[in-house]
Amino acid sequence: MPPYDPLSRNTRPIHWIKAARKDFEAFPPAARADALDALTAIAEGAHPSVAKPLTGLGPGVLELALRHRGDAFRVVYALQIGAEIWVIHAFQKKSKSGIATPKPDIDLIEQRLRRLKERP
Repeated sequence: MPPYDPLSRNTRPIHWIKAARKDFEAFPPAARADALDALTAIAEGAHPSVAKPLTGLGPGVLELALRHRGDAFRVVYALQIGAEIWVIHAFQKKSKSGIATPKPDIDLIEQRLRRLKERP
């Protein structure tokens, strides 16, 4: 077995849908940093406490539920599309529907998941 090298980590690649990355870039810097820390942990095989399954979209679709200065931010990602982690959607959650993810966001996530699964 090779010696342990703390600078060489075995991580899964993280890919972004372009629109999700653009929306993510609009998050406040601290919320972006928290999300990137969580995504890095996920890529390394951990399960951060802010990661929750997004029910109704099948296994392997999860969301990061982040709080920042009283606002709620979400980053939705999929683990079951090849070996990569795909970030599908990023948005600031408004409290119109309680704790549920708003229907327009669910519809958009479903559409993006379908496109990802159909790609060669």
